[in-house]
Amino acid sequence: MKIKILLLLIILSFFSNTLFAKSEFFQEGINLFKIKKYEDAKFKFEQDIVLHPKNEKSYLYLSKIFNMQDKKKLEEQNLKTVMLLNPRNEEAIYHLAKLKLKTSDFQKSKELNKRLKSICTNFCNKSDKLKVEIENLSKK
Repeated sequence: MKIKILLLLIILSFFSNTLFAKSEFFQEGINLFKIKKYEDAKFKFEQDIVLHPKNEKSYLYLSKIFNMQDKKKLEEQNLKTVMLLNPRNEEAIYHLAKLKLKTSDFQKSKELNKRLKSICTNFCNKSDKLKVEIENLSKK
């Protein structure tokens, strides 16, 4: 009986340490991102993803880092992952629409902006501005 209890305590201790590490990596990544240590932040977000592969926020921050580093393919991959994990993530939809606009994919940008407009609560103003930007650029 004592062995079972000891074994149970060890297992619970392991899982609690793992759960703590998950949030710790993400929070460290946020802190590093805020002070513009992007490579270090990227590493922390990647560590968080290894432990918690469904944390859409880590992918979102990775996309922001890749945006700053002008790595469009990696930015797009991470934004698509966010949208796969949470199809209603307004920020990811908005940034992907902006990225598609930069690459002159006006049709995809319009589709994404329309999708954003249909679900928006926080990005409605940005969606309206993006619509105008898409229309202006597609006329050129």
